[in-house]
Amino acid sequence: MDQNNNYFDLDSLNEQNQQEAQERKKKDRGAFLGGIVVGVVSALVIVSIAFLVGRLDARGGQGSAGDGGETLYLPDDGFVSQQMVQKIEALAETIREEFYLKEMTDEELETGIYRGLLEALDDPYSEYYTPEELEELMTGSEGIYYGIGAYVSLDTESGLPKISGVIKGTPAEEVGLRNNDLLYEIDGTSTYGLTLSEAVDLIKGEENTQVVLSILRDGDQIDVPVTRRQVESPTVESEMLDQKMGYLQITEFDDVTTSQFENAMEELNRAGMKGLILDLRANPGGNLDTVVKIAQNLLPEGIIVYTEDKEGQRMNYRCRGDKEIQIPMVVLVDMNSASAAEILAGAIQDYGKGTLVGTTTFGKGIVQSVKPLEDGSAIKITISSYYTPNGRNIHGIGIEPDIVCEFDGELYYNTENPIDNQLEKAKEVLLEMMK
Repeated sequence: MDQNNNYFDLDSLNEQNQQEAQERKKKDRGAFLGGIVVGVVSALVIVSIAFLVGRLDARGGQGSAGDGGETLYLPDDGFVSQQMVQKIEALAETIREEFYLKEMTDEELETGIYRGLLEALDDPYSEYYTPEELEELMTGSEGIYYGIGAYVSLDTESGLPKISGVIKGTPAEEVGLRNNDLLYEIDGTSTYGLTLSEAVDLIKGEENTQVVLSILRDGDQIDVPVTRRQVESPTVESEMLDQKMGYLQITEFDDVTTSQFENAMEELNRAGMKGLILDLRANPGGNLDTVVKIAQNLLPEGIIVYTEDKEGQRMNYRCRGDKEIQIPMVVLVDMNSASAAEILAGAIQDYGKGTLVGTTTFGKGIVQSVKPLEDGSAIKITISSYYTPNGRNIHGIGIEPDIVCEFDGELYYNTENPIDNQLEKAKEVLLEMMK
């Protein structure tokens, strides 16, 4: 993460957008937008989400919540009534005296109350973080992780967590985990009904310890032991292919991604790149500020993406167009390309700057903000929808590629020399565009 917590480069936006940002701040009554999270999945080793550190005051009519868990005084006519407080106390006392299965601490019960409040939203992207979880969240985009080296998302059909990306050279790759493996048990604990964070917490652990993932793959049930270790994860990989075709893969949009992208593009251009394959497959998303900066290196002048909140207030993120790419481009996408990856792919498609090849993307068109509380905890909450330059909201729909090409797992996983048929199709399309 950025050492200065500066996740919105508002100086890179035009004057109109800066004015909109100022007007938005004035309406926030002392709190400011903590930052927008557009990623849909968490790294197994740690959650990869960036945000500005805002302040969420918990003030009541008779006082305010202090640091260190001091008493929060609540107004009688507020949401939390005196009757509700008394009911919670009665329930807690009954649990202390009669709950049989295990001893519950007051801290565990308190955390459960906060988690339950967010779960009542029936939104898988809104959740509560303890101070410890928030600390992990804040240190999660520096490119060094501790875990198995894979990404996890929630499968929309089964509700189970699934592997949505595997980092090269990591324990996850070494034991043969694959994209779309469904996790139905982690160390014998059922994952049904767990939130994404809860599933990730079960997989994380100390370095050199083992976790057993019980997965469903093509109807088969497989137990896969994986040893956790430190994982260094570059978010951008590139190489020059035959016939001056450049290949650049972005695995997620972290704070380190912008400089890695710019360096990779500079190297490919020096090598004489005449066409670009941009691979966004299995990219779970990440930081909005990062994807905006990368889009500014590719798109013409205009809107990259815009958001609208529940009151209809709109925020535009723009591109000057002074770095617009001038060579043919093909963008690879799949069902695990989500959120920030969809912002970039959707903008490229709307402006006609590249041809999308692959399968329909995940379909996450809503935005989250992480708002810290005074005691060191925080909530992540959905605050708006985002739209592509042409006004498309792809939430629950995804982005249809221009050329559909299903991934051939048999050709890739079950051959001595793996063949990525989607990449081969991208090469074919790009060569035709380069003529």
